[in-house]
Amino acid sequence: MYQVGSTGMESGMEEIPVKVAVRIRPLLSKEVLHNHQVCVRLVPNTQQIIIGKDRVFTFDFVFGKNSTQEEVYTVCIKPLLVSLTEGYNATVFAYGQTGSGKTYTIGGGHIASVAEDEEGIIPRAIQELFQRISENRNIDFHVKVSYIEVYKEELRDLLDLENSVKELHIREDDKGNTGRISALQFGVLGFRHVPKLFLPSLERAYSLLILEKDYFQCINSV
Repeated sequence: MYQVGSTGMESGMEEIPVKVAVRIRPLLSKEVLHNHQVCVRLVPNTQQIIIGKDRVFTFDFVFGKNSTQEEVYTVCIKPLLVSLTEGYNATVFAYGQTGSGKTYTIGGGHIASVAEDEEGIIPRAIQELFQRISENRNIDFHVKVSYIEVYKEELRDLLDLENSVKELHIREDDKGNTGRISALQFGVLGFRHVPKLFLPSLERAYSLLILEKDYFQCINSV
């Protein structure tokens, strides 16, 4: 999992804009059934992992197989959300092979049907964002949501339910800011509005995943 963003660090401190976190998932039931073995180990009291016998790698954050959704969110995402409400940009994305736990960590499946302790980054961040907005009544916030799918190196607008073939392109403006061209954006007033907006899009994304599962195609949403 990668974090990209400014955290508003004090002057004189070195700022590292990209941080990388690794989360190790436990073996699945079918893997245990087939006597698969864990090949990744944590080095105690460090941010290092060992792959195989002696290959050591160091990261900014390391989470073991017993780590919770809350722990991952609090350590990695919460500081970025604080900076976001202070005017800084922030990006978080999960990277890994099929079945490594990206969907679980980022979204936790269908937002409206997941147990509270199993909620992933997206619902936790949305809920905290609106909580912080409610606590800062002297600032005027406007929240808009877009939902884009990266599929076979193509971009799809999951909120545009009437048009499944519209091409999206990411471009930089003359100021160097990255912008999405022609993606729909919907204003939202609170946390409860977001699941209603996402549910049809999630069903669409999962139907595509099921349709293509025999070909091991990977779907990532932004």
